[in-house]
Amino acid sequence: MTVLLLAVRHLLRLAWRCDRRRLLRACAMMLLGYLATPLIALSLKGLTVAAVAGHTGTAAVLGLTAAVLLVLELMMNHFAHLSYFELGDLGEVELQNELLALAHGDPHLERLESARFADALALVREELPRTRASLEAVLQLGGLALQLALTAVLLGGLNPWLLLLPLTGVLPVLAGNRAQRLLDAAKERTATHVRFGRHLLDAATSPSTARQIRLAGAGPLLVERHREAWARTTAELRRAHTAAAALRAGGQLAFAAAYGAAIWTVVRQAEHGTSGLGDVILVITLAAQLSLQVATALGLLAVLQDAGRTARRLAGLRERAPAPGVPAEVPLRPAPAALTGGIRLENVGFAYPGSTRPVLEGVDLDIPAGSALAVVGENGAGKSTLIKLICGLYRPTAGRILVDGVDLAEIDPRAWQSRLAALFQDFARLELRLRDNTGIGDLDRIDDDEALRAALAAADAAGIEATVPGGLDGLVGRGYGDGSDLSGGQWQKLGLARTLLRREPLLLTLDEPASAMDATAEQALFERFARLVADSGARTGAVSLLVSHRFSTVRMADRIVVLEHGRVRESGTHADLVAAGGLYTELYALQARIYA
Repeated sequence: MTVLLLAVRHLLRLAWRCDRRRLLRACAMMLLGYLATPLIALSLKGLTVAAVAGHTGTAAVLGLTAAVLLVLELMMNHFAHLSYFELGDLGEVELQNELLALAHGDPHLERLESARFADALALVREELPRTRASLEAVLQLGGLALQLALTAVLLGGLNPWLLLLPLTGVLPVLAGNRAQRLLDAAKERTATHVRFGRHLLDAATSPSTARQIRLAGAGPLLVERHREAWARTTAELRRAHTAAAALRAGGQLAFAAAYGAAIWTVVRQAEHGTSGLGDVILVITLAAQLSLQVATALGLLAVLQDAGRTARRLAGLRERAPAPGVPAEVPLRPAPAALTGGIRLENVGFAYPGSTRPVLEGVDLDIPAGSALAVVGENGAGKSTLIKLICGLYRPTAGRILVDGVDLAEIDPRAWQSRLAALFQDFARLELRLRDNTGIGDLDRIDDDEALRAALAAADAAGIEATVPGGLDGLVGRGYGDGSDLSGGQWQKLGLARTLLRREPLLLTLDEPASAMDATAEQALFERFARLVADSGARTGAVSLLVSHRFSTVRMADRIVVLEHGRVRESGTHADLVAAGGLYTELYALQARIYA
C-alpha cells in the first residue's frame, strides 16, 4: 500500500507541475463519466419495474435516460483520455529531463560508474515510457473508487450483507500486491543480465562496432552470449510471472465466489417477496459492473505498483546524486583566477567504486605553474585515472590534491572544471549540429561563429565545415538524421576544437589525443598544443598534462612521469630518463625499434 500511495502522490504532483488546468479538466470529465455507470444500473431497474407494471411512458423515459448516461460515460472518458494522454507525455518529458539532471547532477563520476546506481538508472530509464499509462491509471483508479462507493450505497440499500461484496474486492488487490512484489524482486535480480543483453544488442547493431564484428566473424558469438543472457533473465522472470499469476487467480476466484453469493441472496429475497424483479436486475447489473471494476482495478494497481517502484528508484537516485543547485554542506572555494604555485599530489591513491584493488597508490607529484607534464606507462598503469583525478572527475580515496596549496576537495568542482580544457582518449562523438558539437566546449560562445571557426581552425578542423551541408548549423553523424559521416580523425579534431574553445584555462589536458590521426596531423596537433601551452602558461600559469604512448611527442614536456602498476616509477626530463636506463629507456628503445 505504501508503494501505491507513493505512486499516486508522485504522479499527481508531476501532472500538477506540468499542466494543472489539463489535470483538473481531465479529472472533472472522468468524474462525470464514471458516476454515470452505476446510475445506468438504477435506470435499468426503473425501466424493468415500469415495463412490468405497464407504464410504457415511464419505461421509455428511463430507457432514454440509460442511453444518455451510456453516451455520457463514453464521451466523458474519451475526452478525458485526450487530456491525460497529452499530460502523460508532458510528464514523461519532465522525468526524462530530471533523469538527465540526476545523472549529471554530481560533478564527480563515482556514482555514475557505480553498478548499483547504473542498475537503478537503467530500470528507471526503461520504465519512463510507461509514465502516461501510469498517470492514466491514477485518474481511472480515482474514478473507480467513486463508482465503488456509489455501488456500495446502492447494494447496502437492498441488503446490508451486500456491503461485503465490494469489500471482497480487497482480496484480489492484496493478492495482486504480493504478485507484484514477486515480479519486482525478479526484475531487480535480472537487471544486470538485462543491461548486458542490451549492450550486446547495441554492439551488434551499432555501425561503429558492427564493422569490426563482421570482419572478425564474431556475430555468432554475440548471438550466443545474447541468448544466454536473455535465457537467464526469462527463466527467472517466468518463475516470477507463474507465481504471480497463481496469486492473482486465487484472489479473483475468491471475488467470483462472493459475486455468486450476492446474486443468490437477492434471488432468495425475491422468492420471499422482500425484493422485486427490479432489485434483482439492479444487483445483477451492479455486480457485473463491480466485477469489471475489480478486474480493471487489478490491472491499474499493477501499473501503479510499477510506477511506485519507479518513483522509489527515482527518489533513491535523487538521494545518491543531488540535483544541481543544492548547496554544499560546507561552503566551497572558487577556482583561482590564475595559478601561482601549481598543483601538488600528496600520497594520492584511488580505487574505483565497488573495487578494493587500487588503481593508483602513493602517488606524489609536484607540477609547478606554467609547466608541462607528460605521463607515460604501459596500458593499465593508471595514466588516464590520474588525469581524471586532477580534473576533479574523481575524488582520491587516499591522500589529497592541492591547487596553489588549497585542497581540491575544498574548491567548487564545477568552478574548477569550468577552467579546464581537456580532450580524453574516449572523446565524445556528439551527433548534433556542428555548432553544438564545438560550442559545448564553452557554452557562452556557442552562437559566436567567429570563435567557433577560430577553434576549428586551431584544431585543423576548418575543412569539416565545408563538408557538412549547412555549415555550422548542419548535422554531424547519422545516428538519428541524414547528417555528415566523419572519419575517426575528424571526430577527434572536433573534440580538440571543443577543448581549444575554452578561454583562460588553468589546466590543459590531452589524453592520447592523436590516436585516430596520421603522423602529419599528429605533429601539427602537438605544435599547436605547444603554442597553446606557452600562451596559457604565460597568461594564467596554466598547467599542461599530456598522456601519450608515442615518445616522440612527450619530449616537449618539461617533465615526464613514468607510471607502473599505479605508482610513480620514474620522473625527470627525457634526457635524464634515457640516461637512467630504467623502464622509460626500455619503452623508448622498444618504440624506436618499431619505427626504425
